[in-house]
Amino acid sequence: MYKVIGKEETFKVLTLAEAMNVAKSMDEFVRIVGKDFEVVGRFGVDSVINGKCPDGVTYDWNKASRIGRVKKERV
Repeated sequence: MYKVIGKEETFKVLTLAEAMNVAKSMDEFVRIVGKDFEVVGRFGVDSVINGKCPDGVTYDWNKASRIGRVKKERV
């Protein structure tokens, strides 16, 4: 049993796949709570086109500029 908890609604479903589909259809920040874990986020954002996420937010994450990057140079 999984609970999908949104701002104003809560749904109970049997499988994680169903929970993720419900979360995508809610189109808001949700919590999916299972027996041994909890996942939070806005589900369904899976593409970046022309530097923008589907909701219009600019995608500017850059792996090269992350802190603590590993050096892979050998002499």
